[in-house]
Amino acid sequence: MNDSKLKVLVVGCGNMGYSHALAYHKIEDFEICGLVSRPQDSKRRGEVAKEFGVVNEFDDYYIALKETKPDVVSINTYPDSHAEYAMAALDADCHVFVEKPLASTVEDAIAIVQKAALAKRKVVVGYILRHHPTWKKFVELSHTLGKPLVIRMNLNQQSFGKNWETHKGLMSSISPIVDCGVHYVDMMCLMTRSRPIRVQAIGARLSDELKPDMYNYGQLQVVFEDDSVGWYEAGWGPMVSETAHFIKDVFGPDGAVSFVKDASKESSDAVDSHVQTEKLLVHHSQIGADGKFARADELIDVVDEPDHYDLCRFEQEYLLRAIREDIDLSQHLEDVVNSLRIVLAADESIRKKKTIDL
Repeated sequence: MNDSKLKVLVVGCGNMGYSHALAYHKIEDFEICGLVSRPQDSKRRGEVAKEFGVVNEFDDYYIALKETKPDVVSINTYPDSHAEYAMAALDADCHVFVEKPLASTVEDAIAIVQKAALAKRKVVVGYILRHHPTWKKFVELSHTLGKPLVIRMNLNQQSFGKNWETHKGLMSSISPIVDCGVHYVDMMCLMTRSRPIRVQAIGARLSDELKPDMYNYGQLQVVFEDDSVGWYEAGWGPMVSETAHFIKDVFGPDGAVSFVKDASKESSDAVDSHVQTEKLLVHHSQIGADGKFARADELIDVVDEPDHYDLCRFEQEYLLRAIREDIDLSQHLEDVVNSLRIVLAADESIRKKKTIDL
């Protein structure tokens, strides 16, 4: 094994585990030293190991951590194990990539951030939209619209078959509004650059296949200190409507920016459904002396848009740069904690049926 490469222990071999393993396999400076999954997922793990030439397979994370002595641990498991696995990796002096959300509680997330700082190890959280060029442009253009902003976003997924089974597995520990919401609340915070002060939310349990205290549809509303407001909704399941499953829109005093997407081209169940776009529509609100809009709307075409696997590679290239160049990730982690705080407040609002002040 080349000593200049960073040894990566990949934990979890589902959709995201495979996607990140593919990225490590393609990036010259990484080498996968082991794969970990639950015993019931050993068949899939074996397929991934064969594809990428990985020799070491494990059922037990802690045994894998001890035997492979990785430089990096990549955590792609169900959310309720993220904090525990991340803390163990930091204790073993490893850098960490962890899929969102970083933890199931704000307190656990803060503990990870503090431990990473003390250990001088890098922690990157899988906020994939931050690495998407069109989403970057979306945020940049939002800063030209004045204040306050009105932000509208959703990700409703009509899932069935294997993907519904995956969603039910996720909902054993986390709701859609928390799992996916961190992405979009993070975008809201980048757009407003203001402190969130209040959250309220509604939710509905639409399937008897879920545990009694879980809901598979939720919508949150967040108010920011600068008077900006945003809403986000997420629903999973075979009963979810395909109508308007992709709304990504922001407007302010000076106009609006919206994603334009032909929803008929793909199912909301597709793996790329929440990241791929087609065009950005820029609208200017200025009215001329004739009472008509002074400027025509602009369409910004998306060229060579990255797919899901490209974006996972971008995330791992960022992790590599953070390690090699000692990039300060404190702002990244502060943003991660703040977005988690908002979606968990939304979850609390649904369960307690009241508005939550932040």
